[in-house]
Amino acid sequence: MRQGYPIARPGMRIGILGGSFDPAHDGHALITREALRRFGLDRVWWMLSPHNPLKENGPAPMAQRIAQARNVMSDPNVVITDIEARLGTRFTADTLARLQACYPGVHFVWLMGADNLVQFDRWDHWRDIMARVPVGVLARPGWRMAGRYARSARIFARAELPAERARQLASLQAPVWSFVNIPMSSLSSSEIRARGKWPKL
Repeated sequence: MRQGYPIARPGMRIGILGGSFDPAHDGHALITREALRRFGLDRVWWMLSPHNPLKENGPAPMAQRIAQARNVMSDPNVVITDIEARLGTRFTADTLARLQACYPGVHFVWLMGADNLVQFDRWDHWRDIMARVPVGVLARPGWRMAGRYARSARIFARAELPAERARQLASLQAPVWSFVNIPMSSLSSSEIRARGKWPKL
């Protein structure tokens, strides 16, 4: 494995929580712990993106965001990684394709909050994401119902795995997704930035 890439063995079940993490906060930690438990994952990778194509302004420098993420999440089963920047990919569908090529035999699960599910159908090649890996969706404050009735959820309604079977998600063939209700935190990165609590260094 290339230097700087996370270590993963064939057969491992790894959830990928991608995003700018600008900044990481306790809400990210909460959904990560729940994802590990509810989806039966061995690891979760926090995959810090170089830039979110859906956001106009760029995030804080990668090193600053990685340092904050490590302050927030110190669980040995959670890996903080800039692998997307190392791969040189811009869109999630391309990143997942490269990860599967780099890590044969690893069972990846794409993780997202219900708020992202609402806009999922705006993502580049979002159907390819659904076709490539299982998707685990976690409830977010104010987005539970909107997520349940999101356009992408309706289109892939037949591929939904009931929440009581969510621990099987990583072992199933895509397209498959599961929506789980979890204890929720109202923290958000955008609100932290708006309060001036996250200055770019």
